[in-house]
Amino acid sequence: MKPLARLLWIAAPLLVAFAGTAQAACPPGLPPGVFCGGRDLAAASAGTYALDPNHAAVIARVSHLGYSYSIFRFDKPQGVLKWDPASPERSTLSVAVETASVATNVPGFAAQIAGDEFLKSKAFPQATFTSTAFRRVDATHGRVDGAFTLMGVTRPMTFEAEMVGAGKGFGQPRMGIEARARLIPADYGLPAMMNEPVELVVDAEFERKP
Repeated sequence: MKPLARLLWIAAPLLVAFAGTAQAACPPGLPPGVFCGGRDLAAASAGTYALDPNHAAVIARVSHLGYSYSIFRFDKPQGVLKWDPASPERSTLSVAVETASVATNVPGFAAQIAGDEFLKSKAFPQATFTSTAFRRVDATHGRVDGAFTLMGVTRPMTFEAEMVGAGKGFGQPRMGIEARARLIPADYGLPAMMNEPVELVVDAEFERKP
């Protein structure tokens, strides 16, 4: 047997195994009317989608004095996506998150972050993002330009977005995305101790309104 043929013969079972794994991404035994998502953007039909707060979070990755990244999680987002899969550039997005919903590993630090030293949540209870343009990069990636408002200050912001999955959902079509952007703390009047850019990571599912 020639070397190339022998290599293919040895590798064939592995290739089949990997292919089987990819095809078996959706678990068996789902309840009737529940469908897994896939990577086909068109599977999320056109319409108005509401963010599913039970399957969404906003993460802020903040430098911890140059040693590591502290993770702040905000658990009360809301939003509306008007989606056009045939012409994604015509889509619009508006989202908000309650800044007081912050959670962190450090005991007592969440209240400090939400307080007057940092996010001033009582005076400014929400951070918001409103899109101004959708720019398609490829079949599952795009950029969403918009205006981000925090503590009464509004600045331009661009999210690098990836579609994680789209499909029939649980009665209504749904789609999920991961989006990342960078925030300059000084632009919003945050303390000087936050002197490095903060990475915002949004993981969210949207369900089409009936």
